[in-house]
Amino acid sequence: MTDPADKPGSEFALIHLIPNMLTIAGLCAGLSAIRYGVQGDFRFAVQLVLVACVLDGLDGRIARLMNSGSKMGAELDSLADFVNFGVAPPLVIYYWALQDTGNLAWISVLVYAVCCVLRLARFNVSSNASSENGQSTPSAFFSGVPSPAGAVLVLLPMSTSFAFDSIPMPPDLAICAYMVAIGLLMISRTPIWSFKTTRISRENVKFFLVGFAVVGVAALSFAWVTFVMLGLSYIVMIIWCGVAHRSTASERDG
Repeated sequence: MTDPADKPGSEFALIHLIPNMLTIAGLCAGLSAIRYGVQGDFRFAVQLVLVACVLDGLDGRIARLMNSGSKMGAELDSLADFVNFGVAPPLVIYYWALQDTGNLAWISVLVYAVCCVLRLARFNVSSNASSENGQSTPSAFFSGVPSPAGAVLVLLPMSTSFAFDSIPMPPDLAICAYMVAIGLLMISRTPIWSFKTTRISRENVKFFLVGFAVVGVAALSFAWVTFVMLGLSYIVMIIWCGVAHRSTASERDG
């Protein structure tokens, strides 16, 4: 048998391509969300964006576990993130409620998309700088809202309308302002808590698992309501992080 080390450098084990396959699958989900948004199937379009979020969370972690990361994979992931979280969500919202609003709605779509690509560019620069400095441990905080979280938050008005049919649709101008606000949060310098470095004590593991089970059952039974509640909880966390950051900055200046 041929030793794996003797294989030509141009050959890859199929299993090492799984992270890139997941990235491409997420890209297909994001592009398909745009298609179904154009066709008016908005529920399925939002679900496809959520699928893209899940796949985005898996591909990088699997690549690190398998030690199969590459520069091509990183660039592919960044480009896919822009389509999935910077292009698909605002377009779906535009087709859902803003087509009759005129130029202001389209400007808000463009602002959100530009903010997302700036967020991704800044993340790439910081990641490259950390790699060059030999810092492999992830930070406990993001600088600004991550692009997948931004996509989930910007779709919150749609999810709320799906969860509560009796609630009237928000005004078009409010949706535009909300979209721009989420975009600005992505490029802000506000430290946002990252779940990657969270540690749970052995005594609290059982409570965490019970809570996870409750959320899982709720998501299966009341999917849209649970999604809205999680989105609102994340907004509360952003506000808390912003207040804590300002308090810390004031104490430092004082």
